[in-house]
This record gives sequence, structure tokens and C-alpha cells, in this order.
Amino acid sequence: MSKEDFRRELNNTFDQMSGSPSPGLRDRVRSSIAQAPEARSPFWIATIAAAVIAVLIIGVLFVANPARRPTSNAGPGVPTASPSASPGGTPTPSPSPTPDAQLPAFTCAAGDYVFKETTPPVPTPAVAYISALRTGTHGTYDRITIEFSNGMPGHVQTSTHSDTTFNESPSGMSATLRGRKGILVVIHGADLHSAYKGSVDIVTGYANLAEVKRLEDFEGVVQLGLGVNGTGCYRAFFLTNPNRLVIDIEGISG
Repeated sequence: MSKEDFRRELNNTFDQMSGSPSPGLRDRVRSSIAQAPEARSPFWIATIAAAVIAVLIIGVLFVANPARRPTSNAGPGVPTASPSASPGGTPTPSPSPTPDAQLPAFTCAAGDYVFKETTPPVPTPAVAYISALRTGTHGTYDRITIEFSNGMPGHVQTSTHSDTTFNESPSGMSATLRGRKGILVVIHGADLHSAYKGSVDIVTGYANLAEVKRLEDFEGVVQLGLGVNGTGCYRAFFLTNPNRLVIDIEGISG
């Protein structure tokens, strides 16, 4: 039986099934089924194989479809999270911490102390611009950091006072700071107005370093008065990266 004859025979059979039963229907269906496998086997096997392949291809395309992949809100090459820059332009480099064991000893001498950075050598400008005054407490001592934006000053002189009353220059007026004792810091070859925009009278609230006040900023000389409590012992030293003068006020003995 050919494929066309087999298809026609099945159609006639189904038409007769929808109507009233025919006496020869059972024999015709049985005869068609008995003759069909041998004639239609290659055709139906090929059809089923093609259908299976089509289903597999559709499944692979469905799984691999790029349109179904989750998308990110970030553009190409842009990280999803990035640290925000601090307002006000380029951030200042963080000072490198120095272990206390490498720092000079505290001194309680009442006389003047003059020091200049020599190791490592740092270029000395005609005028070193003070760009920041920062204070902080470190448990056993309080600290003031004087940062310079264009190199170290020529030299620094420090001296202790038995009280916290200082003379301002060039006005000659007196200024009394918080605290029980004072430390005068004189920075030669510096200024506190070209690069510095912060407060010139800092009241800290710390136990040891009570107040920092500008006493002079005139003709390349900057004087700072420190009002301190306790023994009044301190240490002063230069650090680099960034260039800065650091003064630590020793904690109150107890």
C-alpha cells in the first residue's frame, strides 16, 4: 500500500467512525494496520527523528538565549560600587603612621629648643606654606600636626612657659589660653595665610592639649601658642609624606 493510499484509507476510516458503524469497518482498520508498518516505517521514523531534533534545537536556543540573561544596571566597564571622592577636590595623602618606639623622647626642659630636619633632606623653600593644623588625642599623649604644602621650613624653635599668657605680634597684645602651662612654637620661613583656610584658634577639649592659637603670622614668621595641662613635657619632630611638624604633649601623670 502506498503512503497516499494509507492516508486516504485512514481518513475514510475516521469518517466512518464519526457516523454510524459499518459492518466492514473492523476488518478494514485491521487490514490497514497490518499493512501500514512495513510501508510507512521509514517515513514515520524520519518524521519522529526530525521532530525530536527540532525540539532539542528549540530547547538549546531557549536556554542559551542572551535576551533571557540577567542584566546589570551598571554600564560596561563601570564598577557597581566605587569609593566616592571627598568634596573639595584632590584628597590629601594620609600620613604614614610612625611607631612610638621610633619617636624622640619627651623633654621637660624649660629652655629654648631649635631643630631642623636633616634626615632625609627636604628642600627648604623661601617660605613654607602651612596648609593644615590638625589635633588629635592618642591615649598617653595629645598631638598637633602642622602640615606644609611646598616643603619644610628653615627651622623651628620651641620653648616652655610657666603659664598660658603670650604676647601677640606685631600688635604686642597679650593672649591667655586655656590650660595651666604654655609652649611657644616659632616657625621661621613660613606663613599661615597663603594655603591655610581653617581656624587660627583651636579649642580641643583634650586633657593635655587644651588650646592652639596663632600669635603671629608676619614677614615669614609664624608663632603658635599651645595651652597645655599636666607636666608640660613634649616632643617635637618632622615627618614626611606629607611634610609636617608634629608636637606631642605628654599625658598627665597619675
